[in-house]
Amino acid sequence: MNFNISDKEKEKFTPNNGFNLVAIDYFAQDGKQLYVVRHYEMYQDALKAKKERKNPDDYSILYKGPGGEYLSR
Repeated sequence: MNFNISDKEKEKFTPNNGFNLVAIDYFAQDGKQLYVVRHYEMYQDALKAKKERKNPDDYSILYKGPGGEYLSR
């Protein structure tokens, strides 16, 4: 199994505004490993939600940077 999420898949789930908390499905096929858990308007809210999860490392926050670049944490 490939646990590396492609940039293309990350871009697909990155919102134009705000922040998406996404989860990783390690058993899904490549290109279909991410799914949106919830959208947040504020980064702090998304980060808090990620930290409250049982396994925070299985989640990522996707968003666009000030230059339109795709970012994740």
